[in-house]
Amino acid sequence: MEKTDFKKTLKNLYQPGRKDFELVEVPEMQFLMVDGTGNPNTAPAYQEALEALYGVAYKLKFLSKKQLERDYVVPPLEGLWWAEDMGAFTAGAKDDWLWTMIIMAPDWITADLYQQALDVVVAGKEPPIALDKLRLERYAEGLSAQILHIGSYADEAPTLSRLHHEWMPQNGLDFNGKHHEIYLSDPRRVAPEKLKTVLRQPVKKM
Repeated sequence: MEKTDFKKTLKNLYQPGRKDFELVEVPEMQFLMVDGTGNPNTAPAYQEALEALYGVAYKLKFLSKKQLERDYVVPPLEGLWWAEDMGAFTAGAKDDWLWTMIIMAPDWITADLYQQALDVVVAGKEPPIALDKLRLERYAEGLSAQILHIGSYADEAPTLSRLHHEWMPQNGLDFNGKHHEIYLSDPRRVAPEKLKTVLRQPVKKM
C-alpha cells in the first residue's frame, strides 16, 4: 500500500526556500484544531492540546489505512498565533498569546471517520484532557508569504521583522490573517540551532 507524505506531495507548502520570502497560494485544507491561550513553554493547556491532537491524528491514520486502504504520514504540527494586542505578540509577551494548534487531515477523512477516531481515544485508559476542545474544521489562507527558518524559535524575530517592515511594504502587501508556523522538526530530538520551521503570513494587496 502506497503511503502519502504530504511534505512531498505539497512541497510548495511544506518546503519553501530559506533565502528569501516567496508568495504561495494556500488552498482550503482540513485540520484537527485546538484553541488555547498562554505561554507555550509553560501553559499546561498547550501540552494538553498537543496530546489531544496527536492522539486523534494517529488514530485517524490507522482507521484510514484499515477502512479506506489509504495510508499516509501524519503531517507536522502547525500553529496559528496572535494576541488581542498585537504589540504584546511582537514584543514576545507570551503569557498573552492566543493560539490554535493544528494538524492537517487529508480531504478523504470524513466527519464519520473523525468521530470514530475520537470515540476510540475517548474510550482509552487515559484520554487526553483537551479532547472536548478538539474539532475537525476547514481553513483557508489564500495568498501568503512564507520562508523556511532554521534555528531556535526564539531567533525568529529578525526574520519576521524583515517580513513585516521591509518585504511586505516593498511588495505592496498587507496582513490578511494570523501568523502561521509549521514545525518540521521535533524539538525533543533536534538541537535548537537546527530546527526547521516554516514561517507563513497570509497577505493581501494594499
